[in-house]
Amino acid sequence: MKKAEGPEGRVLIIAGSDSGGGAGIQADIKTVTMLGGYAMTAITAITVQDTKGVHGVWPVPVDAVIGQIQVTLADIGADVIKTGMLGSAALVEAIAECLAEAASMAPRVIDPVMVATSGDRLVDAKAVEAIRSELVPRARLVTPNAPEAEVLTGKVVETVDGQRRAAERLLELGAHGALVKGGHIGGNKITDVLQTTTGEWIFESPRIVTMSTHGTGCTLASAIAAHLAQGASVPDAVERGRDYLIGAIRSAKGFGKGHGPVNHGWSLDSE
Repeated sequence: MKKAEGPEGRVLIIAGSDSGGGAGIQADIKTVTMLGGYAMTAITAITVQDTKGVHGVWPVPVDAVIGQIQVTLADIGADVIKTGMLGSAALVEAIAECLAEAASMAPRVIDPVMVATSGDRLVDAKAVEAIRSELVPRARLVTPNAPEAEVLTGKVVETVDGQRRAAERLLELGAHGALVKGGHIGGNKITDVLQTTTGEWIFESPRIVTMSTHGTGCTLASAIAAHLAQGASVPDAVERGRDYLIGAIRSAKGFGKGHGPVNHGWSLDSE
């Protein structure tokens, strides 16, 4: 029987591993799977990490990362590519070249992971510039938090207007869409600003006071990628991804002695 044409929910995730299970590849796989997609991975780094911080990082050789991408795309294919922690300019450039050759038509969700929730820096300045020049221009959606948006755009991001200016700049750099998140901006509510080449959307939700925020950025970007891979529009994917993340934060189990993980399986708890 011939397979039906259209999105099939396949998400290739190119990111680092988190031994604590709350962020990185582990959070990505859990999220995509919980939302009905199929997760594949190309691991870029092994981190020694828990809820208290990043205690060590071992980069995976560039050739090994590219090999993971190539064989996965050649065999299974992908409806969406999602990137996370990319530690070096050489790796970013190699990934951009590989995707241009092997998956030029697959939409990309670029989560410019630069600093862990604990405050640990995960990429260097050259890698940031490579992300800006090599990945942002071809992104279906870029998902920076406020500090990351400031680094990528040079705009001050302390208000909703600042989020707008940063999103506008990311579109000027070539992205088709930018979601500038407001979790790092103070206040009793969190405002996320989405801009695409066709319009602007504002998403608001009450701030949840909790220490269980480890991996929220990875989780949201992967949730959006999972919905896009199943045919949702960007605004719908963002809205549904935020709903999933809010549920995961609200039901977090309080694991660890630092910034604990969200509960990726929260929807199962209510069944």
